[in-house]
Amino acid sequence: MMMIDENLARLRAHRNNVLRYRRLLATQLTDLERAYIERRLSEEKGAMAALSNETFPFALPQERLAAGTPPQESSHV
Repeated sequence: MMMIDENLARLRAHRNNVLRYRRLLATQLTDLERAYIERRLSEEKGAMAALSNETFPFALPQERLAAGTPPQESSHV
């Protein structure tokens, strides 16, 4: 239970960073600043996705849910 709490706190921190970087991208920036923030945003999103998959391994992939494709049935007998 404690590990889930820690992972949820880390997910919140990543989410807050993503939101902060998105707000920064809406401001006037130099090309160098914009490139740095875009790179950091990408890294935060990747870290958030990896941690989410680790914390909630039973979730369906978003592509299947968005497309309305049902999960594949297991062929175990």
